[in-house]
Amino acid sequence: MIGQGDNTRKFLGVGWKFPLQVDARGRIASARYEQRIEESLYLILSTAPGERVMMPEFGCAMHDLVFAPNNASTRTLIVDQVRRALIDFEPRIDVLNVTTESAEGQPNLLLIRVDYRIRGNNAIANLVYPFYITEGS
Repeated sequence: MIGQGDNTRKFLGVGWKFPLQVDARGRIASARYEQRIEESLYLILSTAPGERVMMPEFGCAMHDLVFAPNNASTRTLIVDQVRRALIDFEPRIDVLNVTTESAEGQPNLLLIRVDYRIRGNNAIANLVYPFYITEGS
């Protein structure tokens, strides 16, 4: 049964959980509302353009930089590509800020932090996405 507060959040969506999972009853698990948006962001960032046959432009072009050096120029390109992909493919949010930082003790790991606002209810949220760079030599 949907509660009164749930009626105001229906626009956020309900669908299959990503990655695909089975719940305790053996049915396909579902994701709801804000969780659904977070999973959508993760899916956009995890997909390289060209991976989806029916939507070849879908995804984030940062995957083209997987062998780029971990420097300010590469991080700036990644920030730009993440921002563009989220603006293009997730209309339920406003991207507030995208930043990157190197993980301490792991020079090939970039942590991409996305701060966003859900348009329908003005809730502020963030996502930290790990991206591995293997510097070319």
